[in-house]
Amino acid sequence: MSEYFAHETAIVDEGCEIGKGTKIWHFSHIMPGCVLGENCNIGQNVVVSPKVILGRNVKVQNNVSIYEGVTCDDDVFLGPSMVFTNVINPRSAVNRKNEYLKTHVGKGASIGANATIVCGHNIGQFAFIGAGAVVTKEVPDYALVVGNPARHLGWMSEFGQRLEFDEQGTATCSESKEKYKLENNQVTKI
Repeated sequence: MSEYFAHETAIVDEGCEIGKGTKIWHFSHIMPGCVLGENCNIGQNVVVSPKVILGRNVKVQNNVSIYEGVTCDDDVFLGPSMVFTNVINPRSAVNRKNEYLKTHVGKGASIGANATIVCGHNIGQFAFIGAGAVVTKEVPDYALVVGNPARHLGWMSEFGQRLEFDEQGTATCSESKEKYKLENNQVTKI
């Protein structure tokens, strides 16, 4: 008996490694060579392309496409209908599989509904990508980015709360009460 759940309409190709407690819902396709960690939730109509790696407790909402070259660390949230790309200049008549660019999403990052992550741009840990954003450059740890193209608007805590830094460069999360430091345009938890 399998240690994960796959809905009867889901397709899970041979050669996948799927962690205990993971759930794969209606009409999703998990392709060969994927690694899905424990306790992931793969929503409806999701495509996970070959060699994609998802850590533990990754939440993938409905209609998401995760293409080859993408890795997500533990506790990543991928909002409804967001998408990763893997080629900068795609053409139907030109095979560019040897030009796939890699994209890494750090632990605890959240990517909002309908966002697009242009390949080759990493997302830092606990970063927060607003709904509909188009990411065209690297996103630092704890950064809040929104818009098209995505622009840096502020900083977020590990609990997803906006951080307001004082003159000394410290902030406290309103939910967890954890403290953060902003130095040289980088945020760290203290």
